[in-house]
Order: sequence, then C-alpha cells, then structure tokens
Amino acid sequence: MLPSASLLRTVASPYDSPCAERAHVESRAPTQRNKSHYTPRRMTTLRPPPLTLLDKYSGHEPQILYSTTVTVTGGSAGHGRASGIARSDDGQLAVDLRMPKALGGPGGGTNPEQLFAAGYAACFHGALSLLAARSEVRIHDASVDVTVNFGRDPMDGLFVLSAHTRVHLPGVDRAVAEELVRKTERFCPYTKMARQGIVNVVALVVAGETSES
Repeated sequence: MLPSASLLRTVASPYDSPCAERAHVESRAPTQRNKSHYTPRRMTTLRPPPLTLLDKYSGHEPQILYSTTVTVTGGSAGHGRASGIARSDDGQLAVDLRMPKALGGPGGGTNPEQLFAAGYAACFHGALSLLAARSEVRIHDASVDVTVNFGRDPMDGLFVLSAHTRVHLPGVDRAVAEELVRKTERFCPYTKMARQGIVNVVALVVAGETSES
C-alpha cells in the first residue's frame, strides 16, 4: 500500500534527533534503515491508445502488433478444464481452471468460456471507445456484456461455441449509439473472427524440436 501524503511529508522532513530518526525508519520502512526518507513507487497512469490505431493498414501481409502465449497443464486431475493451470509467457496471467457446475464440475474457479468472454468484451469496449472518441461522443459509463455459450452442435454431433454481445451506452442518443455499435462491430477483430473465422495452425511439438521446426 502506498504511503499517504501526510506520511510522505513526515518521512521527507528532518527529525529532532538521530534516535528518533532510527525509530521512525525502522517502524515505517525497515528496508531503508540507513536513510532518512524513502521514495514510494509511482503509480502508472493508464491511458487509452492513440486514435491513430484506427488508421487503416495498407501492407501486403498481416502485420503482427502483439503476440502472447498461454500454456495450460492438466493439474491434479490431468485435465485442462477440470484442474488446469493456465500461465502466460510474461507471468501476468496465472489462473486455476475448474469445470463449472453446469458441466458437472465443482466450480470454484474460472473456465475457458469466461476467459474468452472477458477478452471479447474488453476488445469490443476498447474499439467502441476509440471510435466514440474520434466521433467526439462521450461514453464514460459504457459497458459491454459478452455471453459465451458452450453446447452441442446438431450439424456434426460435437460441440460448438456461440457468443452474444450487448452494449450499454447510457445517455447517448439512440441513433448515434446504434451507428457507433455497428461501426464497432465491423472494426473489432473479435467480431471479425466470429464472422470470418481465424487462422489456426495445430501442430505436434516433438521433444528436441523447436516450435519453428
């Protein structure tokens, strides 16, 4: 927890005696025993990406702007859904996976459908915000709900995913809001993936071989 402003002023000010200084430092900042003050970690100010992200790309090949890898292991039950452990390559994502009660599991953890819905909703909200900013439409209280359904497919007898997106734009004129949602639907890569599909390569990795082999 960051120190309060009053604490920062106290730490930065001179002390009445060396003994008082040592006692104060030891009680407030034990790792800074030999210093009369310390500097707290600064909070990063979060800002949206620039509107230039909306500019169209004119290259001949897909341009990768960001790439991430998440590895899932089976956990105690040896099953990715039932007891999986998901970790991203940068360590920022670290979650335990559990089967929801609707699928016969105990619940108590997240699942692939929730993670997919979160990514979908976040991307759609981001695209919506950029397009609104370019059009000078204020949408401070906007929210996006994405429902992901996991079910059986009558076409092949296997399984299928479906997604339903609901956008809330309180205080925005309905005609303006509808136009903004339609533009976002065309712009967001998640809706594009749902509409056109996704490039997906599945390969076996043999021990001793690199991923590029």
